[in-house]
Amino acid sequence: ESEVEFIHNADTEAKKAALFSKVRSGDVRILLGSTAKMGAGTNVQQRLAAVHHLDVGWKPSDMTQRNGRIIRQGNMNKEVKVFNYVTEGTFDSYLFQTLENKQRFISQIMTSKSPVRSCDDVDEQALSYAEIKALCAGNPLIKEKMDLDVQVAKLKVLKADHQSQKFRLEDKLLTKFPADIQEANAYLARVKADAEVAAAHPQEKEGFCGIIIKGVTYDEKKTAGERLLLACSELPNSEEKVIGSYRGFELSLRFDTYHSEYQALLKGQRKYSVALGKDPLGCIIRLDNSLNNFPERITSAENELATLKQQQEAAQIEVEKPFPQEEELAEKSARLAELNAQLDMDEKGHEPEQDEEEQEDEPRRPSVLAALEEKADKTETVKPLKSFLDKDGDAR
Repeated sequence: ESEVEFIHNADTEAKKAALFSKVRSGDVRILLGSTAKMGAGTNVQQRLAAVHHLDVGWKPSDMTQRNGRIIRQGNMNKEVKVFNYVTEGTFDSYLFQTLENKQRFISQIMTSKSPVRSCDDVDEQALSYAEIKALCAGNPLIKEKMDLDVQVAKLKVLKADHQSQKFRLEDKLLTKFPADIQEANAYLARVKADAEVAAAHPQEKEGFCGIIIKGVTYDEKKTAGERLLLACSELPNSEEKVIGSYRGFELSLRFDTYHSEYQALLKGQRKYSVALGKDPLGCIIRLDNSLNNFPERITSAENELATLKQQQEAAQIEVEKPFPQEEELAEKSARLAELNAQLDMDEKGHEPEQDEEEQEDEPRRPSVLAALEEKADKTETVKPLKSFLDKDGDAR
């Protein structure tokens, strides 16, 4: 008897602290109490091995709070047991139904899930409530119906997600992929045209092909680099400004405020930016490296175009695939409809049958709703208050 305690007997903080200490040490092995009394602040988990839910909480948080007393850090037991006690044919079934609905809604809010965008809107905790609810029903058909309700709901969500993915792929096939492929083709054509311009204006191996800056042609590489850096320092602001041309491309300068650097822009069919350093010769070398990089640009653009076409083909194959579990959904939906009809007939069959004569002879119970409606139809005269009557009895 000394190993069993009721938490409501600890009516002061000192008594509660002493009781918790006894539970932690193992002197008290069984602690009884309500969710409110043994909720937050009950740190007795060191030796707990099992929690027994003798009744059903009204909110999922109640059950979570109870389990949180034992499933927590500091417990020396690696595994614990959670017992739920239910009674067939009682209000327990309704309570677990309520918990299931509340947990389903809470889980969607907490996880940002939407039934039409998620593969599964029934989480593990909601399923446990559904299973316990099914155990409360004595009729095996009801248990089968509850299981099918969960399975059909999951399959419908999976089908809705499949349809959503199909619609997204159809939209991509109609608009996105054609537009992206057209843009990739245009980009590739422009890069190839610029590559031909660069090839037509090659840089001499031992010399310098020259650069035009502000209308002046510079044939010496170092001098050209120095004049390029001087033109950078003469920029009025960070905006792009055309200053000349180089190897058949329009040359402009700008200051990139984000990277805090000067950049040269070589414009043909497209623009190619080149970060400039402080070394005059290095600036010219960087311009040449950018113009010699067209084979890599063309290869990259061709690979991107091939990838887009592969994705388009894969999307076309995926969009034509049917829902893989369509047959299973149809079978379970048909069985569920059969069970619903059978259970509906069973419920009607349990209703007491009476002969027509007995029903006619049996006096009808007065209807409260009919009496209220009859009273509402009657118009009553509203009498004025005495304070609004003059001395002759007439209303003022």
